[in-house]
Formats: sequence, C-alpha cells, structure tokens
Amino acid sequence: MENQQEGPARQERSVRRRRVLIASVAGCAVLGGVLVLLPRERSAEPAPPSPGSLAMAAVGSGVPAALPGLAELIGEREEAVRTHPEDATSWAVLGAAYVERGRRLADPAYYPRAEKALRTSLKVRPQRNTRAVAGLAALANARRDFRAARRWGEAALKLEPRRWTTYPLLIDAYTGLGEFKAAKRTLDRLTQLRSGPAVLARAAAVYRDRGWREDAAASLADAAAGARAPAERASYLERAGQLAFERGDLDVALRHFREAVRLDPDQRAAQAGQGRTLAALGRTTEALNAYLAALAEQPSPQYALELGELYESLGMPEAARVRYGLLRERVRRAAAGGADEELVLGRFEADHGDPKAAVRRLRAEWKRQPGTEVADALGWALYRAGEPAEALRFALSATGTEPGGGVCDAASMYHRGMIERKLKRYGAARRHLTEALRINPHFSPLHAPAARAAAEALGEPPDEGVPEMDDGAG
Repeated sequence: MENQQEGPARQERSVRRRRVLIASVAGCAVLGGVLVLLPRERSAEPAPPSPGSLAMAAVGSGVPAALPGLAELIGEREEAVRTHPEDATSWAVLGAAYVERGRRLADPAYYPRAEKALRTSLKVRPQRNTRAVAGLAALANARRDFRAARRWGEAALKLEPRRWTTYPLLIDAYTGLGEFKAAKRTLDRLTQLRSGPAVLARAAAVYRDRGWREDAAASLADAAAGARAPAERASYLERAGQLAFERGDLDVALRHFREAVRLDPDQRAAQAGQGRTLAALGRTTEALNAYLAALAEQPSPQYALELGELYESLGMPEAARVRYGLLRERVRRAAAGGADEELVLGRFEADHGDPKAAVRRLRAEWKRQPGTEVADALGWALYRAGEPAEALRFALSATGTEPGGGVCDAASMYHRGMIERKLKRYGAARRHLTEALRINPHFSPLHAPAARAAAEALGEPPDEGVPEMDDGAG
C-alpha cells in the first residue's frame, strides 16, 4: 500500500522539478536577453601611471623625465621627507629629481637643494647607500665638476658593480676629463650588463666623440625607436638632430628637432636646435622666434651666445648685446649654484670680449678638466689673443685622431684652419678650412662666412712641383 502511494508522490515531485527547471531556464534566457540589451561593462583595466611615477622610473634609470612629472615627484618626496625625515631613499630620490629639474630648466638654483637632499640621505644611511652616491655623481656632472663626478661614480660602482645606471655617469665624467680610453672601457662594460634605448644613446655619445658619426646616428635612431616615454624619445631625437646639424644635413636636423618638440613641448634644447637650423636655412624670422622661445623657458648661456651671434650677423648689435648680457648674468647665477659655465664664458670672451681674459679662464678650466671641448676653446682663445703657436697645440689635441678619436666638427676644423693660416701653414690651413665647409657650410652665422672668405683667399692648391709652406700635419 505504501509503495502504491509512493509512486504517484514520486511522479508529482518529478513534475514539480521539471517545472522548476523549465522556469529557471526561461528565467536565464530572459536575463541573458536583458544582459545583451544592457551596455557591456568593460573589464577592469589598470589605471595609467601618474606623471610622478613615470618621473620616478625615469630618474631611477637615469633617463630624461618630463617636467610635469618631475614637479609631481618633487612634491611627493618633499612631503615624504617632512613626515619621515629618516627615509633615506626619499631623500635620495628627491635629490636626483632636483638635479634633473635643474638641468632641464638650466636653473642651477636647484643644485644646492639637490646636494643637501643627497647628503642628508647619506647621513641617514651612511652605509651602502648607492642611490645617494650615484646622485652626487649626477649632480657633479650637471655642474661640470667632472673630477668630483668621477670620484662619486667610482665609489658608487664599488658599492654595486652590476648597477648599470652608474656607468653612464662615469662615461660622462671620463669624457669631460679627456679620459677617452676609460670612457670606452666603461661603455664596453655597460653594454655587457644592459641593452636598450638608454644604453644605445650613451653609446652614441661615445661614438660621436670618437668621430664615428654614422655609428652614432644609427645608435640614436635605434634609441629613439625603442624609447617608450615621450620625454625620453624626444631627448634622443634632439641628440639625433644635433648630429644631423653637425654633418650639415639640415632638413633631417629640422625634422628631428620638430618631432622632439611635438613629443615634449618642454624640450627647449630642440627648440634652440630649430633656431640654429632655421638660421642656417636662411629662415631668419623663424630662427629668432625659436631661439626666443627656448631662452624664455630655459635661459641657457649657450643659447644666449648663439642668439647673440645670430643678431650680430644680421647687423643688430644692440639686440646682440642684450643676449650677451643675459649670458653673463646666467654664468654668475650658475656659479652661485656651484655650476661651472667657464667654457661658454671663455668662448664668448674670445670672440666678443677680452681674448686674454678668455685665455686665463680657459687655462684654469683646462687644468680642472682637460676635455676636447676645452682644448678647442682654449686653442681658439690663444689664437684670438695673438698666440697662434701655442694655440695650434690645443687645436691638434681637439681635432687629432688620438686619444679620443677626434670630434672633427666644422667649428673645430675652422679653428684649426685659421690658426694654421696665421702660422703660414697654408696647405694644412686650406685642407682644414675646406673640410669645415664640407662638413657643414652653415655651421655658424658669423664664422661660416669667415671660413669661406679665408678659404677663397688661400686660393687653389699650387701645381705639383711648386713648394708651399706646410708642416705636413693634418
């Protein structure tokens, strides 16, 4: 009897289950239809990094950082050290950010702040504080104190021999001191440890200083193609523009400079590069506007010198004097911030001021850091001061094949040719003046015309068998 009653009950339960299942399926179908009609909710995506975090990554890896990101990073780290004054890492990051901001703005007032932050980091953590030690090397390079940069860089390398970001700092220091073999050895070690855009850009600088322009251009092209952050890519394009200008490829230079400014509107070196290139192309009004825009935001003494010489070439001496006054004022401000701008001041004095004062300044600079740029500037100052025999020794150092490979840019070859002409070494003078104009016939609005006039005055080489005064050098 129970079994007979259980059968219908089981059947009823089965029917109920089927009804529930059908209803569930129908409900799911309706729900699915509703979901199809509703806007699809996007899958959660990671938020893009903030400008400050991008600047933090750039500063930590020794690559150029965008100015807005640097401002954010500095604000964050200033707050961090106020609330946690024993945070050695934040002090070191703050110091490195000050260095980069001072460099990008040509504002040496940031350098004493950077030094205070970095030394505070060392005081808080005196042992194995590689970040602070390397930061002091970067600060010394920014100030053009290459002996201090070498000292701090070598100390950082001793702490962490495999920390790749230290090697570029040492390469800069060795190059500034004329220690070209050490710079090349350091680059070789760097390329064994690391690859990527930052390393390619550093290699390009070494290649350029050795006279290997095609290798330098190829490395910079690869660096720019591989860079991810706009500010980093813009920096490499600006350097590529410099190289193109140096070899007289003006259209390529202008394209690089413009793309750099498009990527990073704060890339003032590229704006000054546009001014330099537009002047060479004869587009004077555009050139003046580009220089003025660069100087308004980054009042570099070098840009002031270039713009002053452009005004002078246009017969506008008063406008030139204003820019030369700015140059002197910025050099004084640099000295107050512990930065060395004696090189650009010496160049200015040699051509537009007191050549004997230029010689005194540049002799002292040569004792401190005997690099190629200083050799070229001192040789030219000696020539302008009426001492061509001694001038030639420095000109040979700047343009010879040893020890650094010889930069051999148009301005340096022009300097050497004019010195040799003064010494009546006409064959060598003709070769080097011609070479300067071959490299870049528009290297300077003032000096390129002088180079052409001097080369034309020397005339064609004499026929074979006719002696010509020449030392055979060159």
